[in-house]
This record gives sequence, structure tokens and C-alpha cells, in this order.
Amino acid sequence: MSFRPYIVGISGGSASGKSSFLNDIFQKMPEKSISLVSQDNYYVPKEFQVKDENGKENFDLPTSIDRKAFYDDMYKLMQNETIVINEYTFNNDAAQNRKIIVKPAPIIILEGLFIFYYEEIRQVLDLSIYIDAKDEVKLERRLKRDSEERGYPEDEVLYQWHNHVLPSYYKYLRPYRDLAHVIVTNNTNYQKGLQVIVDHLKQRLV
Repeated sequence: MSFRPYIVGISGGSASGKSSFLNDIFQKMPEKSISLVSQDNYYVPKEFQVKDENGKENFDLPTSIDRKAFYDDMYKLMQNETIVINEYTFNNDAAQNRKIIVKPAPIIILEGLFIFYYEEIRQVLDLSIYIDAKDEVKLERRLKRDSEERGYPEDEVLYQWHNHVLPSYYKYLRPYRDLAHVIVTNNTNYQKGLQVIVDHLKQRLV
């Protein structure tokens, strides 16, 4: 691959539907056309996370991510290098950690909460996509996800939501919503927005 890959950033609040949107993109795009780097796999160890006034780790700050490692891996992919990522299991001791091998592709998608906040990432994006949903919709989804997939008790999820997630969202994410090239609303479904993005990405492969 001698040309520069097309770099796409996808952000949006917690439980806005970023993962589902990405999965559907992959289903509709040709095989091996996309490389994905998810911010979720770059959390610094729990013992290094900032704690709030109650001694609870706050995983919703820009400093919760190994920003340099995230950028370095993106740059390697841009230089046609394969990267190996340690999957993050969200502190679920029952989940098995695995290594994720990401190979270069014509399109690189960077996904995560702080994709637009990190200036060095924002500057290389060819296309920025913001997945938007109402706060009450996101909370309902997060309660279901964190209980079923991550094993978190409801009171812990609600504590994080009100003390970490929402304050961080309005400080570090929401200001970049109107700067995105495309805003995809996902209160009920995102199918129209999805098709627009897929059609655009397929054109980049021609």
C-alpha cells in the first residue's frame, strides 16, 4: 500500500452506539478494507487511574487513556505496519484477555470517547463522525450493557454515570459535536446515517 490510508474518527458519548455502528460498517464493507483501532484497548492500568473525592477510579477522563500508545499504533498502521494490541477487559476478572492483531488497510477507523479531544488525532482525520443520542437513552443502554457484558452492579453504574460519565461528556466530548463532518443521530436507529457513511467509504476504495 503506497498511498496514505483514509483516516476516519468515530466518537460520541458512552452507550451512544459507537460499537454497533462500527460492527455494521464492517458487515457492509469489503473484507480487509478497514483497520480498526479502538480507544477502549488503551486504558492505563487501574492503579494509575485518577480517583475522585470518594476514592473511586474515574475512567472517563482523557488521562485514563495511554494517549501516546494510541497515537503510535495509529501512526504504524499509516506506515503500513501491523500492530498487536492487548484487549482491555474492563476490569472483569472472568474475561479472558487476548491479543488483537490489526493489519494495515486502505481505511483506518479510530474509535473512542476522546478521538476529537486529542488534537494530534483530530488533525489527521479525513472524516469525523459523531454518534449522538439523548442522555436518558444512553443511560438505559449503559445500564443494560454494563450489567450483562461487564458484570457491574447497577449502583456502581449509576454512580459512574452521574459523577464521571456525564461531567466528562459535557466537558470533553459534547463541545466537538458540531465540529464533526457528520452527526449520526441514534436514539432509535442509525440506518440512514450508516448507509451514507458506507456509500462514502466505498467510494474511497474506487
